[in-house]
Amino acid sequence: MTAAEGQKPHRIDLHCHTSASFDGRVDPLRLVQLARERGLTHLAITDHETLDGVRRAGEVDTAGVTVIIGQEARSTEGDMIALFIEQPVPSGLTPEQTAQEIRAQGGLVGLPHPFDTTRPSIGRGAVRFQELSRLALLADYVEVHNGRVRDPRANELAADLARDFGLPAVAVSDAHTEPEVGWCATVVNGPLHSAAQLLAALRNGTMLSVREPQVEAEGFLGQLRNRLGRT
Repeated sequence: MTAAEGQKPHRIDLHCHTSASFDGRVDPLRLVQLARERGLTHLAITDHETLDGVRRAGEVDTAGVTVIIGQEARSTEGDMIALFIEQPVPSGLTPEQTAQEIRAQGGLVGLPHPFDTTRPSIGRGAVRFQELSRLALLADYVEVHNGRVRDPRANELAADLARDFGLPAVAVSDAHTEPEVGWCATVVNGPLHSAAQLLAALRNGTMLSVREPQVEAEGFLGQLRNRLGRT
């Protein structure tokens, strides 16, 4: 690693789906191509219950884009993101067991769309301190802006969770289709070659990048920074 690499900002998306996922529409190779064209440097492929898509993406030259092996795992209480894993995480485990399985593989645990009431979100209905504290103990980071969340309140609650418990905040596209790829991302400083390095980078501070046509990005990001207590 060079000194320049350590200081280089990276534009990363930690939640994307391919056609290997039951709800994805983008071929894995096409997903990587689009990520490169739209300025992403790191892409976590997090299909539901399978690593087939991310493994297929890894079979080709991904020059310019680092693909992170991930999965969106279904716990008994909702979805969780696993990054830097080697084997699929079984579905049907409790959230605590799911987090334990991910960390046993040396991976990171993310909370995807934690308060979105339209999907199997792990934080649905969590309002009391004990409930929120339990969520925070499971996670290495929180999605405070998920591009598929259409109720702003859900993202606002996620931002509050990250702020109140000192967890890193990320923006993700949660892309399932080609137009969504690259419209939300997180900017951090590298290096990002391992789970430990990514976690350190997230803890050192993130900048959220939103290019969605449905929202006024600057106004939204200003509000979100205020909720996170950042300038």
